[in-house]
Amino acid sequence: MSDFSLWALFASAFLSATLLPGGSEVGLVLLNQDQAYSGSLLISVATLGNTLGGMTTWLIGYWLAERLPTRALGPEYQPALRRLGRWGSPALLLSWLPILGDPLCLAAGWLRVSPRSAILFMAAGKGLRYGIVLWLTD
Repeated sequence: MSDFSLWALFASAFLSATLLPGGSEVGLVLLNQDQAYSGSLLISVATLGNTLGGMTTWLIGYWLAERLPTRALGPEYQPALRRLGRWGSPALLLSWLPILGDPLCLAAGWLRVSPRSAILFMAAGKGLRYGIVLWLTD
């Protein structure tokens, strides 16, 4: 295996965490089956990429909040704003969820959730998810 495989996993995980579709779990499992890299390295690379992708969405939310009124966010973002308003940054533990995760990250930026808290909770949730995926497929 080449280091290109790790970069491909990183890119897939990054794109999966933005508003673009991706399949980082499949890449993670396939690379793990090759056994060229340790599971912990694969989880770390995927978690880093996915967390940075989530923080990119956080930055978009932060940027949009300065330019648009709250009502400009579509109805799909209102539940995420309510969750974050109620639970705060720990709600970002769920940022890995399909459909729900991207709006949570955007809402976190919109609401000015601390970047440190956002990174911490996003990384914890995403890393746990990748760890469980490897555990279930080993």
